[in-house]
Amino acid sequence: MTDIAPSRREAWAERMARLIPPFDEGPVPRPPRTLWAFFAWCLRGSFPVLLAASVVSVLAGTAEVISAVLLGTVIDAANASGPDRLWADHHLLFIGIAVFLVGLRPLTFGASALFQAVVIGPSLNVLVLSRLFRWTLGQDITFFDNDFAGRIAQKQMQAARAVTESTVEFINTIVFALSSVIATLILVVSIDWRVGGLLGLWFAGYLWYISGYLPRIRKRAEGRAAARAVVTGQVVDTITNMRTVKLFAHDQAEDEAAIQAMDRYRERTLDYGTISTSFRYGLMVIAGILPVLMVGFTLWLWTRGGATAGDIAATGTVALRIAQMTGWVSFALMGLYANVGEAEDGMNTLAHNHSMVDAPDAVPLRSAEGIRFDDVTFAYGRDEDSEGQAGVQDLNLAIAPHEKIGLVGASGAGKSTLVALLLRLYDVEKGRVLVGTQDIREVTQESLRHAIGMVTQETAMFNRSAADNIRYGRPDATDEEVIAAARAARAHDFILQLEDFKGRTGYDAHLGERGVKLSGGQRQRIALARAMLKDAPILVLDEATSALDSEVEAEIQAALEEAMVGKTVIAIAHRLSTIASMDRIVVMDQGTIVEEGTHDALLARGGLYARYWNRQSGGFLQMDAEAAE
Repeated sequence: MTDIAPSRREAWAERMARLIPPFDEGPVPRPPRTLWAFFAWCLRGSFPVLLAASVVSVLAGTAEVISAVLLGTVIDAANASGPDRLWADHHLLFIGIAVFLVGLRPLTFGASALFQAVVIGPSLNVLVLSRLFRWTLGQDITFFDNDFAGRIAQKQMQAARAVTESTVEFINTIVFALSSVIATLILVVSIDWRVGGLLGLWFAGYLWYISGYLPRIRKRAEGRAAARAVVTGQVVDTITNMRTVKLFAHDQAEDEAAIQAMDRYRERTLDYGTISTSFRYGLMVIAGILPVLMVGFTLWLWTRGGATAGDIAATGTVALRIAQMTGWVSFALMGLYANVGEAEDGMNTLAHNHSMVDAPDAVPLRSAEGIRFDDVTFAYGRDEDSEGQAGVQDLNLAIAPHEKIGLVGASGAGKSTLVALLLRLYDVEKGRVLVGTQDIREVTQESLRHAIGMVTQETAMFNRSAADNIRYGRPDATDEEVIAAARAARAHDFILQLEDFKGRTGYDAHLGERGVKLSGGQRQRIALARAMLKDAPILVLDEATSALDSEVEAEIQAALEEAMVGKTVIAIAHRLSTIASMDRIVVMDQGTIVEEGTHDALLARGGLYARYWNRQSGGFLQMDAEAAE
């Protein structure tokens, strides 16, 4: 019985939570860059439920005033009947009041709490977060290169939380308070219109006061949120690169950088705390004025026969309730506007248009038979003649289907740029890149990248199991296929020896953030297994064996030769011995192709490639400025 009841409660709560679908189906539309339109974008699809929650909140706010009216009714009934006849004359009234206070009033407040804690809060937060994450996922690589990973993650979490809490607070506090004030106005006007006029004047002064303060609170909350995100970004950046910090003994420098960011955050928090304190103090003064005005005026009416004792009790109850509510509402308003400021800060970071998008009429890649670069120029947005990041200029290169080419050149020659353009991580500034017969700007990015397997020098690992990291190449692969790929990449034996801090072993062991628990060679073998499992028709190897020792490299080379059968291959290598057997070697210098041919033909030519070969030490190319001269 104890096991069944919780499961029933959980199933009931899950059904209620699903009133707001927590995840979008299909593509996420572009988020607006204006605040209230951004809120509407975040809340899209949840408005019917939010309207129902608002109605429940109105009923709860009205129930508070009805309770005060019933108190006044009881007092008037007692005065009219006296002790002897009270129950006989008014027993139905008292039963009705009891039903309302014990049954109906708790029901409205319980329904309001249900909407807040079960229906809206959990699903809406996930809905907004999933939309922001999916939109951010579609940004081009430059977006992530230009910011802290921790800061971007912080902005997503911050904006989703702020939008959710703003919505819940608006319904739970603002709608509730407004309905209470309106119901109170109706009550006091029924006593005397002048009491209603006093309440109206007080409420107008209250609105004037908060309208002057809240924009300033919002602005300072936005500054506090921005400073907090910088702290998160700084700390995550340091922790992510902790091995480098330790290697260079820069603990003190990183500590000082973090302290500076934390101090700015403290200053912004102090700014927010100062204005919030003065705001709340002023509101308490305004709150104290209301019962003085309303009760005092009702007492004056009573002395002249214009009000009953019950009217005094009802007016005093609602006046004190609204006065108390003013403090609660002020605190909620500060939180609401702080959340609005934080949502705006998140919007400014995350709601940028995607700069790398599929063409409106983009189609899937039909064939990966061959690659061609036609008069391609790309200079990372700078002048072609300026110094700085590598690029390519007026480059022409045709790679036949199943041809295997090696790319050689000094650092900055444009090799990695060529691969980035093939993957459409950037768009060419002039010319075009074709895969098969299609311009890659006219095909979907997803289909293009599905057709390319890649292993880089800086291998990317997730803090997931070894099996999950390999299976990233083909998510539907079976365990047997994952193990076969690991064997081919000579990774199976060391994977079996893995054990993480939770005691998971072998293929279930987690690799740590960015694979820090593995050696460089082990990470590259995992990456090779991933690429082999993907089995894409185009294979790009960017220093794929640079972290391996000679013995393991010889084994991997044999595995790579098997993996390259039937594929179009582009291999970048500084260790020229690893590409000497390629069908063709392309030599790049300063963004252009200066030589191409087989290994033997290029050596016989005695040009740049021959000089590189002759300058090798232990088979490794010394890619410094002198080697390029």
